[in-house]
Amino acid sequence: MKLEDYSAPVYPPHCPHPCESCELRGSPAFNPVSLDELRAIQSFRDGSRVVEAGRPVIEEHRASSQLFTLYSGWAFRFKTLSDGRRQILSFLLPGDFIGVQDEFSDGRTHGVEAATLVTLCVFPRDKLWPLFRSQPRLGYDITWLAAREEKMVDDNLVTTGRRNAMERVAMLLMHLYRRAQRAGLERDGWVEFPFNQQHIADAIGLSLVHTNKTLRRLQRLGLHKLDGGWLRILEPKALETLGDYFERPFRPTPLI
Repeated sequence: MKLEDYSAPVYPPHCPHPCESCELRGSPAFNPVSLDELRAIQSFRDGSRVVEAGRPVIEEHRASSQLFTLYSGWAFRFKTLSDGRRQILSFLLPGDFIGVQDEFSDGRTHGVEAATLVTLCVFPRDKLWPLFRSQPRLGYDITWLAAREEKMVDDNLVTTGRRNAMERVAMLLMHLYRRAQRAGLERDGWVEFPFNQQHIADAIGLSLVHTNKTLRRLQRLGLHKLDGGWLRILEPKALETLGDYFERPFRPTPLI
């Protein structure tokens, strides 16, 4: 199993009305919108952007004039300390709305980095408030997405504060696997997993050595398999129980 075994990411369509041709909107993972709302999103949208793996989508400690919807690929939000230690706050998948947290806070709260080649739909930040005024339901959707992101950060806080090493890794693997499934990224039981052990350590607050030992122990137990940038969960019930992961079925989410 290798990344190159599957097709490359789909880029945003280049046509007069790309939002009407958006391939994500056909997915049951996302709420439908009215024609009027779709036109408002199209008016809000200001083109697309491609970012290579390892490059910033939003630079930490620097104001961004843009908001984004992740169209394809994986990214993550993070904060770093003055000595370079990094905490990954959340992982981002197609459909996630990026950058709105700074709208509700003082100062720049985070950076965003592409974990794979990503494509993004771009929105000017200064059009956000006019969109809230003219399309209150879309404004509610954006607020809902920000609140969902906060919930994921809360869950991560519980993981780093209370779960042991085995539970932390099990929780993270199940969480990312289920989210990738929901986004339609599963292929024959595998999902793309472009994260190395340092990413995992930075997300769950373990040392690199401890993360390595824990991943190997779980794999020896036959609970999961990582191979060539892909993840397969072999014993989902056991991994869910170990990680105390009992997520309710995912509800359809807004797509901006």
